[in-house]
Amino acid sequence: MSETSKIIAVTSGKGGTGKSTVCSGLGYTLAKQGHRTLIIELDFGLRCLDIMFGLQDKIEHDLSDVLSGKMSALDACSKVPMASNLEILCAPKTLTPVTAEQIYDICSSVKKYYDYIIIDTGAGINSHVFDIVEQANLILVVSTPDQVCIRDASLMSDEFYNRGNKRQRLIINKVSKKVIGNSLVKNLDEIIDKVGVQLIGVIPEDFKLTVATAKGDPIPTESEALLAFDAISKRLGGDFVPLTMKGA
Repeated sequence: MSETSKIIAVTSGKGGTGKSTVCSGLGYTLAKQGHRTLIIELDFGLRCLDIMFGLQDKIEHDLSDVLSGKMSALDACSKVPMASNLEILCAPKTLTPVTAEQIYDICSSVKKYYDYIIIDTGAGINSHVFDIVEQANLILVVSTPDQVCIRDASLMSDEFYNRGNKRQRLIINKVSKKVIGNSLVKNLDEIIDKVGVQLIGVIPEDFKLTVATAKGDPIPTESEALLAFDAISKRLGGDFVPLTMKGA
């Protein structure tokens, strides 16, 4: 793993924020930019990355094979045909016990083969999630403009800060121009202030993205969401890229 390699944990305080979609979009664009990328999915019993990448019913091995000692993490990864530099390690279809130490060991065993490892955590504010993301070089907190999601993201980021983890950035997902500026959310700054985390990207609500991930197709090049993912991916590498969607 090169000096610029990063382990990125993508998390949210509440389900329904589109966390896995964010992981798939970032993984896809990082791979398209030439970075060797692995997504590790931890939504046990609720896996969806196989569907998003057109691999439904084609996954031969998943994380349960690694946790049981049946095979190495590297051998259990599945290549994503739509992006040659991208691989996924899918969550088991059933609930499987896992510890933060096991995830740490898995990342340690494969990190030299990838430039980026994206950990798609389970949603929710619990000690299990906090323990797992402690190893990450960067935590991406995903929220939508919904007030419940904003509050939960704030509670989650506060707990990270309480644990001494300041390596956080905010992604605001599913943003519609109809939402920003109304009586519920005045502007993006309001969301940033409430969550208390520096913004790294805004992803618009995009029907093209919804259709692509549901069918397991590549995200269309004309997708506004793809432009946002591409910009965020470049920021992860240290490039200065302006927001593709603004709401002030």
